[in-house]
This record gives sequence, structure tokens and C-alpha cells, in this order.
Amino acid sequence: MQDPTQEEQASPEVRERVRASFDRQGLMAHLGARISHIGPGSVRIVLPARPEVTQQHGYFHAGATSAIADSAGGYAAYTLFPEDTEVLTVEYKLNLLAPALGDHIEAVGTVLKSGRTLTVCRLDVFGVRGDGERKLVAAGQQTLIRVNGAEG
Repeated sequence: MQDPTQEEQASPEVRERVRASFDRQGLMAHLGARISHIGPGSVRIVLPARPEVTQQHGYFHAGATSAIADSAGGYAAYTLFPEDTEVLTVEYKLNLLAPALGDHIEAVGTVLKSGRTLTVCRLDVFGVRGDGERKLVAAGQQTLIRVNGAEG
């Protein structure tokens, strides 16, 4: 696996546009999620472990896991979109592969194909322990649509 510290960074303008949009997401703020990397066609979102994002067995809740995966893919696509456009999820599927445990989980959205209207992304979520050990806990795919301006 590629060292995250060696990943290519998006331009400062793209990083600012992604962060500004991310900061407007009430759910991400509520969950305590933060963006840890913005690259061309790639975004990573980290969610620290805390009781409010777990389910009854103490694992990260599937809803929290899927929410950060959806946003990571959406923003990965957004990094490749023109400045005057926005992104919306059309659909996504996420397979939960193992209980999500760790000091935090990290969602990685990666663009597989960026088109004029639709973009397809791969979604991977890892449970990450304090010692840096990573375990893939969820994997999926997402389709996004590029829309003009601030439609919604």
C-alpha cells in the first residue's frame, strides 16, 4: 500500500474548494470527521473513535462508516470537477467486511472513471490502531453526478 505521506496533493485552489464544501456538511461536523488528504481523484476522511459513533457492540456504526465513505468518494470526484460545478451521490454500495475497530477509521475515496456527467469511485474504509496497523473493514463503489452551480 502506498505511503499516505507520499501521495500527490491537489492544487491549493482545489483543496480550498473541497475543504470549504466539507465544512458546510453538518453531518461530518456532528460525527467529528475530518479530511486528512486531498489529491487529484483521491480523498481520505478520518473519524476518531468515540462512543457517539459506535453501535451496541462497541464497533464503529455502519451508518458512520458509510457516511464517511460516501463523502470521501464524493470529494474525490469533486477534485476533478470544474470550479463552477457541484457533486451529488447517485448511488453507492458498501460491503462491511469486518467489525470496524481501531483508534479511528479512515475512508479512502478513489476515482475509477471521471466522465462529463457521471463519475465512478472506489470506496475503502480501514480500521486503524494507534500503532498504525490498518485493516480493511469495508469496500464499495459509488456513482456521482456533476451538476452546475449550487443546485439543490
